[in-house]
Parts: sequence; structure tokens; C-alpha cells
Amino acid sequence: MPLTEIQARKSQPRERPYKLFDGEGLFLLVKPNGSKLWRMKYRFGGKEKLLSFGAYPDLGIAAAREKRFAAKVLLARGQDPQHSAIQSASVDQETFYSVARRWHENRKAALTPAHAERVWSRLERDVFPAIGQSRIQEITSQQILEMIRKIEERGALDISRRAKQGVGQVFQFAIACGLASSDPTAHLRGALKPRPRVRHMSRLPLGELPSFLEKLRSYEEDGDRRSANTRNAVLFALLTWVRTKELRFAVKSEFEDLEGKAPVWRIPAERMKMGREHLVPLSAQAREIARAMIGSAAGEYVFPGTGINKPLSENTMIYALYRMGYHSRQTVHGFRGLASTWANEQLVEFGEPAIWIRKYHQDWVEMQLAHSEKNEVRGAYNAAEYLIPRHRMMQDWADFLESGKVVVLRNVGRQAA
Repeated sequence: MPLTEIQARKSQPRERPYKLFDGEGLFLLVKPNGSKLWRMKYRFGGKEKLLSFGAYPDLGIAAAREKRFAAKVLLARGQDPQHSAIQSASVDQETFYSVARRWHENRKAALTPAHAERVWSRLERDVFPAIGQSRIQEITSQQILEMIRKIEERGALDISRRAKQGVGQVFQFAIACGLASSDPTAHLRGALKPRPRVRHMSRLPLGELPSFLEKLRSYEEDGDRRSANTRNAVLFALLTWVRTKELRFAVKSEFEDLEGKAPVWRIPAERMKMGREHLVPLSAQAREIARAMIGSAAGEYVFPGTGINKPLSENTMIYALYRMGYHSRQTVHGFRGLASTWANEQLVEFGEPAIWIRKYHQDWVEMQLAHSEKNEVRGAYNAAEYLIPRHRMMQDWADFLESGKVVVLRNVGRQAA
């Protein structure tokens, strides 16, 4: 059977060198010092010979197999790969696309499926049409810059930077595999257009929330019997701090323990910007909306649109805010910033003499907003560890929305985490 990535990665050194065979003469030689070297055994002129391709993991399994294929081609032509500069022969045929394909195959095991798909789609959309069929050793900085300029022309400055980063990573992989001698993206520092200043989503001052909620409760669209659906969706977004896409595609099966003490909404990884599952603890008010919508919706979507078994339209909620008079003053996404401001301003009195500390730990707020945790191990730990305090925080937020005023809770003698 062919060698697998897991077998190669997990192979451990022993007292003596040993081989992991892939087939057709190719094997990985694991040495006592821990190095793992690709070798290919073949016969030429009636003699057994050996080729050296490079070290794993710098040279991945897919790359080693391509070198084996190139050697087989030379053997079929009656040429000895050892004396025919197989490295040069294979390098001469390498295009940016062929190297990028191996680079992506080599690293995608460390990525979530959704992230891996986004990385490859970005290359397919913007990079391959420009330089995909160019020989990797012949690609210049000017070619890459021309490709980036086309992306910049459509205003996608963040995507242009990601494209440059992806191309650079492919070249670093090519250098490690002996397929390129330099990275042309290294010469593009300062050549890309600067990012525009961040424009934060419009949001109201906290003091205007009571009047906003009053307008929302009385919101009616002329001749539309589905106004209650829209009102509930907007209020649910405000109560849960989720993004519009996460809410629109919510399905009934994602809601758990709605009749119990710890109701939660489990959003799957493929719908999350951070690329992993997100747990949203539900306040009593959010739970009532979820129960009402699940009980009344005919299809699978909790907030259905106008068609049969279709989700709420992308613009339904923002247009409702426009009709309420909040154009350029409040967006659905802006609810997240508004809630974050509230959470970070809540203080608790502690100790003697009294000092004021934050009631809600910043990690709770960031977790509720589903901001990506750079440390994946820590992020997975936090997801479970913070669920109880986040549930309390979300209930406080829902109660604040009902009361219409900020209450600084005095909790002498116990420090908030």
C-alpha cells in the first residue's frame, strides 16, 4: 500500500535505519538521528541504483511521487536518471500551478476544510489565470505585481494582500524543495496600495437603545404580514451578538435544551468566519424568540424568507432599520459593537478601600463575538470554560435591553473573573 501522510509524519527514529515503502521503488529512509530522506531504487543497465530526492517534510509525499514519475519517464527513454540531471529535468517542467497544488496538498491537513477551500479558491480566482502556467523559475516580481494591480483595481485590497502572501508561501515551499532559488514577492514590500482606514459599522449610543427598541416593537411593513418575523430576527441578532449570515441560515436542529436551564445555539463551523463551531448561550428572552419561531416556521429555517424553505433575505433586516429611520445610524452588524461597548463598560465594586473592576472578562466578550482565537488549543478550552459566565453575561444584556438603563452592580467581597 502507498505510504500515507500520517505514517510519514509519525515515524520515529530507531537504533538502525529503516524504510517506509511507497511503491515503484520510492521509499522514505528514517535514520537514527531523526532525519527522513526520500530515496528511489531502480535498475539501469542491469545494475541496481539509488536516487536521492530530498528530505521530508520539506519535500512532501506528492512532490516525491512527482520526482519518481520524472525518473520513470527518463528510464522509459533509455536514460539513467542519475546521469540525466533529473532534478533539472523535473524543475524545467514545473509550473506555478503544479507547485501550488503540491504546496496546498502538503499543508491542508493543518487547516480546517473551509479554510483550505478558501485558500485554493483564492488562487484559482486571482492567481492561476495570471501566472498559473508560467514556469516557476521564470516568474518575476513584475508579473506578480501586475496580477496584484488587477485585484486592487476592483477595490479588493485585503484580497490583494492575501494573494501576495499565498504566492510567497508557494515560492518558499518551492525553494525548500529545490524547485526555485528565490521568492519574487520579497521585492514587493511597499509596492502594494495601503489599506483604507477601518470604517466601523454604524451604531447608536447606548442611551438611544430604549427608543430604538420601542420603534422595533411597533415596526410594521406596509401590507406585509411577515413583519413579526423581521422584528424577531432583528431583536434576536441584538440579543445574541451574531453576524447576519449566522442568523439567516439558522436551522431548528441547531438549538438545544430550549426547555431546560442552559439553552444554547450551536452554529456549525462552515457558517462561522473563524472556521470552527460556535456556541451561543441564550438568555430567557432569546430562548422565547427561538421557541416561538421554531414552533411557527414551516420549513427547516428558524427565520424563513418568502419562498418555500428559503432563509430570510440578505437585506431584510437592514432594510427594516432603514424604514425605522436609522439609515447610516445603525446596522445589524453594528449591534455587535454596541453590545461590546456595553459589556466592556460594566464595572463591579471590589474590596476595601473600594476599587472598580470589569464585571465581564474580555475573553468572555471576545468568545461571544466569535472572534478568532489565535491559540487553537486555548480557544477550544475557552469554548467550554466560558459558557457559564457568558450565559450570565447574555442574560444581563437581555435584562438591560428590557430595563432601558445601565446598572452598575455592586458586588463587594467577590472579584469578577
